[in-house]
Amino acid sequence: MRSILIVMTSLLMLQCTSTRQPGEANISEQELYDHIAFLASDELEGRKPGTPQGKQAADYIADHYKQLGLTPLGDAGFQYFDVITSVKLGPENNFSSAGIQAVIGENYTPTVFSMNTRLDAGLVFAGYGFEIENDSMQWNDYADLDVQGKWVMILRGNPENEASHSKYDQYSGLRHKLLIARDHGAAGAIFVSGNKFDAKDELMGLRIDRNFSLAALPVLHVKRDLANQLLAKTGITIEQLETELDGKLVPHSRAIEIQLNVTTEILQQEVTTQNVVAMLPGSDPVLKDEFIVIGAHYDHLGWGGTGSGSRRPDTTAVHNGADDNASGVAAILEIAEKLALSKTTPRRSILFMAFGAEEMGLLGSKYFTTNALIDLKQIKQMFNLDMVGRLDPQAPTLTVGGTGTAQGIESFLMKQAEGRDFKLSITPDGYGPSDHATFYLEDIPVLFFFTGITEEYHTPADDLETINFSGEKLIADFAYDLIRSIAAMDQTFEYLEAGPKGPPKGGKRGKVKMGIIPDFAAADANGFLLGGVVPGGPAAFAGMEKGDIMISIEGRSVRNVYDYMGRMAEVKLGQRITVEVLRGEQKLILIVQL
Repeated sequence: MRSILIVMTSLLMLQCTSTRQPGEANISEQELYDHIAFLASDELEGRKPGTPQGKQAADYIADHYKQLGLTPLGDAGFQYFDVITSVKLGPENNFSSAGIQAVIGENYTPTVFSMNTRLDAGLVFAGYGFEIENDSMQWNDYADLDVQGKWVMILRGNPENEASHSKYDQYSGLRHKLLIARDHGAAGAIFVSGNKFDAKDELMGLRIDRNFSLAALPVLHVKRDLANQLLAKTGITIEQLETELDGKLVPHSRAIEIQLNVTTEILQQEVTTQNVVAMLPGSDPVLKDEFIVIGAHYDHLGWGGTGSGSRRPDTTAVHNGADDNASGVAAILEIAEKLALSKTTPRRSILFMAFGAEEMGLLGSKYFTTNALIDLKQIKQMFNLDMVGRLDPQAPTLTVGGTGTAQGIESFLMKQAEGRDFKLSITPDGYGPSDHATFYLEDIPVLFFFTGITEEYHTPADDLETINFSGEKLIADFAYDLIRSIAAMDQTFEYLEAGPKGPPKGGKRGKVKMGIIPDFAAADANGFLLGGVVPGGPAAFAGMEKGDIMISIEGRSVRNVYDYMGRMAEVKLGQRITVEVLRGEQKLILIVQL
């Protein structure tokens, strides 16, 4: 790429911007090009959080705001926060008991969320780790069981592991079971897979999920052979205990006359990244204390690779992220310029935000809403621009999400869109796989601008040459007009709840379910034919339909139900994945939140 020339051109244009007189600024295709060309250059190496290149992108955005005379918030325009990018086993890991010496990585492992500590304590077995009491079901594995200060061994999953849906699903997650164990005074937890849960009995990997946080106690996963050694004095095995629990559906907890000596150490690689925040103060003496937020994430996938979110995980190459999301950042920079240099200042204050670590699980926007630099209750509208650079010239359609999150905003949008060179496709839900979701969780009306997913999404091919700059200008002009109008209103739109405030419930028993029904009769399909989609599940939420043919998950081919099961075994609860489907002659790439 012509990166050096691009940088020089961008800096010169930025210097020229600062000398303009009010009223002269317009959203420019050339400046959109220059912003994206810089942010998506090879030299920025995919803007991975915590890297010098990621900070360089943040500095570029902050410098632009400074040149426009915007008011920096936080630490000179930056809101710093730490993220964990990877974990690995430390040297201080040991598991022993009388006559037993476990081998890390062979028959046991600390889990990714285990705390680092030493715990020498007795062991109890607590079945599935349930404490359930409702109108239809009572099950308490902790009744008459003393676990105070002890290790507690718990079976993964539930008595209906082989069922598609189970009344036990909401009680089967590892985190939920850990919370119950801790509430009863357990000092450590050991999980083991029954044969019905995992016949292969594979150890959990040290992979960070999007909702990563440490547990408040050491947590291990052991293989059945090690668990059976620990249970040897009882004369019963994990296989027998699983059969007993699943058959009688009553607790079978017991104390184990054995002492465990365990040390756990997980090493985290933590890096610092940042949001970039600046404000255009409003002109109205009262309304200036209200805010409109316009945001876009600036991070991307770096060099890709396994676990990065790349749809080409076997390819190591710069993932430039021109559409995702240099396009959104370029749009807000141009909108900021036009608003800042306008002859009339908006009545309400405008907050411009470039979020970090979105690709790691909306971490930047989550950090802002939990460590807000302004009063969240005074935010009257949030605009999120994520992937707005690929407006289809043949059928120009802008998707706007969140249209149900405020009373009357849908009709307002439709009226504002009249006479423009694109059509609107609207969805009411406020929750979705981008930064607007964190504001919706705070009861803030949101609008999410998006031009759709293409073949280049999350691959090294998402590059400058694929961007439709005239189309992006149309979208940026539209967003500007909306922001300007809302900023001038005497009363803004009133918040409404629209859809769930979290990902749909699709996972169970520690395994991930997408919520699809296979069509086993279609053996000749060029992929995996969906016989149906479970209402309310992740697949339905992502837009999958009966009759779709699934051809890949995370860029890896899917040809049949066995491929599907194998691919899904590699993903985690809380993960956001891409799924390619054929719908008739059309190939679609959908984002599924698990």
